[in-house]
Amino acid sequence: QVQLVESGGGLVQPGGSLRLSCAASGSIFSINAMGWYRQAPGKERELVAGLTTGSSTNYVDSVKGRFTISRDNAKNTVYLQMNSLKPEDTAVYYCNARIRGARWDPVQTYWGQGTQVTVSS
Repeated sequence: QVQLVESGGGLVQPGGSLRLSCAASGSIFSINAMGWYRQAPGKERELVAGLTTGSSTNYVDSVKGRFTISRDNAKNTVYLQMNSLKPEDTAVYYCNARIRGARWDPVQTYWGQGTQVTVSS
């Protein structure tokens, strides 16, 4: 079984920074795309940043220039560096990964448990 474990959320003042981490563990043959989503109260979950195996990245417009997604393949870990945080960035952030558990297995989608990010003075 595969698990995604997130860390790094918390309370930060506007203009501050946080770094989220998400480590994948378990039976892993290969990891395809990884990404971060967020869900604010009363809103739908949205893709914040995505990273493919070819290192292509994409960001929602509201975080471009402020957030950076990166990946450590040796550690099966994806990061989200968040700078210049704004109150509207407040949400639960979820890690997402497309993983093949064994060579002949289909690729499946996994989610982390979520980590709260609160931006407030």
